[in-house]
Amino acid sequence: MGITRHAEAIAMIVAATVFFSGPSQGDDAASPPTPWDLPAKGDAVPPEVLPKLPAVPAPGEAPPSVSVIDAVEARGILGRDVRSPAEENMGRIVDVIVDRRGSTRAAVIDFGGFLGVGSRKIVVDWSALHFWNVANKGKSITLELTRDQVKAAPEYKEDKPMIVLGASGSLAPLRFVP
Repeated sequence: MGITRHAEAIAMIVAATVFFSGPSQGDDAASPPTPWDLPAKGDAVPPEVLPKLPAVPAPGEAPPSVSVIDAVEARGILGRDVRSPAEENMGRIVDVIVDRRGSTRAAVIDFGGFLGVGSRKIVVDWSALHFWNVANKGKSITLELTRDQVKAAPEYKEDKPMIVLGASGSLAPLRFVP
């Protein structure tokens, strides 16, 4: 029974790989096998359905780009403390909101409460955040709002329209055609 499950798992992985990779470029075969052409349960998997990964980029194809970012220049921000200009604790960043183009629009901050009790999530405009010394986890993010302004902000509810609190009041709503 264990061997049968192992064979089923391999067949599913091969089927997914073939299905999502599509036909390989440069194949002279009439048509590549599809997930529907896979062998029946328990049969051997023919080598022509296994994915072919090139060791080097094809001629005329550029290799992927590689960047090196120094740890002093960039850091992750989820879970980082946010402070007001008056050094008040404003909470922690728990999520980042992006639009359909992938542009960063806002941050979700877990605000208030004590040890997670009584806290609520609010959304602030990305431009209201200032990133100073990102290598220093304690004092790198400042929110350009007062504690009272953030306290008055409506709570963020996932999958509901969000009200974004901005320092300048210039954030325009996103309108997309469904």
